[in-house]
Amino acid sequence: AFPVLHGSYGEDGTIQGLLEMIGLPYVGAGVSASSVGMDKDLMKKIFRAEGIPTPTHLIFSRKEIKKNINLVTSRVEEGLKYPLFTKPTNLGSSVGISKVKNKKELVEGLELASKYDRKIVVEVAIKNVREIEVSVVGSDDPKTSVCGEIVPYKECYDYEDRYTLGKTKLIIPAKIPDSTSKKIKEMAKKSFKAIDCSGMARVDFLLEKDTNKIFVNEINTIPGFTKISMYPKLWEASGLSYSKLIDELIGLALERYNERGKNRTSFPSKLLKK
Repeated sequence: AFPVLHGSYGEDGTIQGLLEMIGLPYVGAGVSASSVGMDKDLMKKIFRAEGIPTPTHLIFSRKEIKKNINLVTSRVEEGLKYPLFTKPTNLGSSVGISKVKNKKELVEGLELASKYDRKIVVEVAIKNVREIEVSVVGSDDPKTSVCGEIVPYKECYDYEDRYTLGKTKLIIPAKIPDSTSKKIKEMAKKSFKAIDCSGMARVDFLLEKDTNKIFVNEINTIPGFTKISMYPKLWEASGLSYSKLIDELIGLALERYNERGKNRTSFPSKLLKK
């Protein structure tokens, strides 16, 4: 199986768990890496534990927001400074995300994000940044592509920007110093291994222009595979064609499946076939 399903039920470990149970090899991350990569709160906590810089955040439940949104906004304003992002914790493709600059926009952002998830991230928006992305392929010894830069059409890189041809400018390779590129690639590998990812991932970075500080924004365990998507474009620029990339991902999936078959707790495939 080659899952190319974004968001809930495709990228969060759900379909991966089903494929594990029926004993079918599949491309990409396993159950735990998929679910952690999808959950922005858990992902950030693991990154911080591994020494990987990521923007500061707070977490609120939908029930908290509904019960007393004024208390929630007060806690946000006490702990963080505007501008901020409000995000559903478990969702992809920038759905339900808002960039907020004051209390009124914060309330609106919290209410919007609450429509999509029971757990909401409020995160510091790094000012004056460049958005850099790196593609990763592999398992225990992952490889990275060249770095690419996203230049959003609007201030916030939203769903429309991502999937409307011509809206967003892609610069491949990114025009950054070799030393910065090397740091970003190493952080991409570290992020990939931190959540025990396998197969493929795209790691998104925020590069602060004034200080050159690098932050990991998130890791996507099922990156986009459309003709305008960064993941295959970055590999093509790195000398790995679309068809060769797919071949490699399938090979990694079979390798992981065979490795799992060595576990004493694995279901024998002959029993599953019956």
